[in-house]
Amino acid sequence: MNSPEVLKFELYMPKIGMEKIRKQQLIDATLASIAQHGMHGTTISTISKLAGVSSGIISHYFGGKAGLLKGTTIYLLEQLKQDFLQQFTDSTPTPKERLAFIINANFSTAQSSNKAAVAWLSFWVQSMHDKELSQLQRVNHARLASNLRYSFKALIKRDYLDYCTNMLAAQIDGQWLRCALSQGSNAQFLNAANYCHALAEQLIDQYSN
Repeated sequence: MNSPEVLKFELYMPKIGMEKIRKQQLIDATLASIAQHGMHGTTISTISKLAGVSSGIISHYFGGKAGLLKGTTIYLLEQLKQDFLQQFTDSTPTPKERLAFIINANFSTAQSSNKAAVAWLSFWVQSMHDKELSQLQRVNHARLASNLRYSFKALIKRDYLDYCTNMLAAQIDGQWLRCALSQGSNAQFLNAANYCHALAEQLIDQYSN
């Protein structure tokens, strides 16, 4: 039988992987709180209640509300990246397929769900007043432009590379924003993605090598 000292030690041993679980639990609760209460109505209290944990847990893992909002934004960015990469198979995609993957990722179910849409809109607004969120927004925009440019590079004339990249990036952002603001259905987000696919084809046809 274990001694009382050993039992006490085992009781307070941190469970393997608990930090990752707790952080995801808090991020999920943040997304739910923003969807229910908006950014300004989301507090440490609303998040902790939805997560079913004490408010001190948030400070322990994220240092407070600002750190948790940043962590949640990074999570959404990582989800966007994974939505893109999950479309790859063992074969190397063609430049056209890569363009399609980029568009699909931005209109995936994960990115167009009500919680994600409300969170993205809230973070965009908040980034105007928060340097860290603003930096994450710039990273997101730069990543989209870089991925589009890389795919277009093999398909269109060099002189039109920036033009086509900016046109498709604006179409993706604009179509997504219209759907999000109107609380569009999955079908509406799918239609929006199809408009982006159509523009990509038009640009390639018009400015191809």
